[in-house]
Amino acid sequence: MANLGVYPVFDLDFKIGTKGRTSAEADMAVIKDMETFSPSIDGNVEEWTPMDTEGWVRRLMTGKGFSIALNGKRHVGDPGNDYVAALAWKSGLQCSSKAAIVFPDGDKLEFDCIVNVTTPFGGDSTNVSGLELELQSDGKPNYIPAGGGE
Repeated sequence: MANLGVYPVFDLDFKIGTKGRTSAEADMAVIKDMETFSPSIDGNVEEWTPMDTEGWVRRLMTGKGFSIALNGKRHVGDPGNDYVAALAWKSGLQCSSKAAIVFPDGDKLEFDCIVNVTTPFGGDSTNVSGLELELQSDGKPNYIPAGGGE
C-alpha cells in the first residue's frame, strides 16, 4: 500500500541515468550523499487585454519548464555521484541524461534533463567536499500516477 499523508523529503526515491539519454532502468542510480532537493517550476504565461474585458487582463499558460537543484557531498566511488561530478567538464549532448522521482504514494515522474554541475568539489578546509548541480527539464516529463494511468 502506498504511503499517504505528509512525508519527509528523504522518502523521495530519486535517480539519475548514468549512461545519459540511453540509460535503461538498470542504469538508473541514486546520487549518494545529496542533502537538499529543491524543485522549481517555471511557467510561460501569455497576457493580453481585449476590448471586451474593460481593461482586465486575460492570461493563458502557454509553456512550462522545471529544474531541480541538488546540493550535497562529493562521494568518490558512488556511480551516481561520480557520473554527475564528471559532467562538470563536459558540454553539449554529453550533459543530457534521464532522471526519475518516485513519490511515497507510488506516483512516478520520469524526464529527460540537462545536468548542470555548478560545484563539482570544494568548500572550507574543514568541510567535506561539496557537489552541487541543477537538473533542467528537456521536453515534457512523464507523470505516472500510482495506478499506472496518465
